[in-house]
Amino acid sequence: MSLSNATKDDSSSSTSASSSSSEIHMPAEIDWHMLDKSKFFFLGAALFSGVSAALYPMVVLKTRQQCSSAQYSCLNMSCAIMRYEGFRGFYKGFGTSLMGTIPARALYMASLEVTKSNVGTALVDLGFSDTTATAIANAAGGITSAMAAQLVWTPIDVVSQRLMVQGCNNSSNTKNILTNLNSENYRNGLDAFRKILCADGARGFYRGFGISILTYAPSNAVWWTSYSMVHRLIWGAFGSYMSKRDEGSLVNGGCGFRPDSKAMVAVQGLSAVMASGVSAIVTMPFDTIKTRLQVLDSEENGRRRPLTLVQTVKNLVNEGGLLACYRGLGPRWASMSMSATTMITTYEFLKRMSTKSQE
Repeated sequence: MSLSNATKDDSSSSTSASSSSSEIHMPAEIDWHMLDKSKFFFLGAALFSGVSAALYPMVVLKTRQQCSSAQYSCLNMSCAIMRYEGFRGFYKGFGTSLMGTIPARALYMASLEVTKSNVGTALVDLGFSDTTATAIANAAGGITSAMAAQLVWTPIDVVSQRLMVQGCNNSSNTKNILTNLNSENYRNGLDAFRKILCADGARGFYRGFGISILTYAPSNAVWWTSYSMVHRLIWGAFGSYMSKRDEGSLVNGGCGFRPDSKAMVAVQGLSAVMASGVSAIVTMPFDTIKTRLQVLDSEENGRRRPLTLVQTVKNLVNEGGLLACYRGLGPRWASMSMSATTMITTYEFLKRMSTKSQE
């Protein structure tokens, strides 16, 4: 399902002259069966671990803002962390998060590629246009990959987020920023794992699992569908203009435009940012509720208990209604945009690097 094929299909009703002038010759789509799986997963673990390390401070900021009982800007929160916890405060729980990133990413990538390839091929065989098949296949891939990854990621999320917010009520100027915060002191990820298991049992690691699925499944579906649509719209809008402007890039005597690597990365990045904005706005309330369910507790008769979904929603309504659900939107949007941009460009690079040699 390459973009060049879709361009041809969408312009089949036009004259052959106008069709050839705006045709974009994209590299062939790399499907699941074309990949060297061992190289794909090994390189993917290394590349995405680096991406996670670069973006982790924004995840910490987002988590603390979502759990805050009042509105605090990113700047104020960042200054408080740097002043009272130092640079290490931005990487609390990172080791635990990294341990979960590798298997979760492996499940995510495998589910995504298998679903996209199989669903897309089946829809084309059923007579759907390449554009429609690609959009539906991307949505299906986003849903299945998110659900598969959450089986691993939710327990890691619970532990790492507890570590992210730990200690932020100790300083005088940040006192009571996080109400109902679990008062347990965790030395590290393993200690947190042991104490959560003793206090809440195995169910404690899947707090917010249902809302996580409701957050990430539609978020991934919206993102991948938006990305594929925006990606095609950008090439469709600018393909003809770029063909006429850059005559040196014309191939086959003026039959179309072959974009270079810089153009492809630019379009991928812009598409990823736009798709991330749509996805972040749509799913932000679910993400805020999910984070609070995983981190905060209630107190009854001197005993701390996990917050219920109803209590969490009620607290948010009391603290500011719908606007309270969008605390941390800035860091989440920025994190999603940068993560998506690096992810999609790294992901396409990873697929090219992992393609089996043609013998």
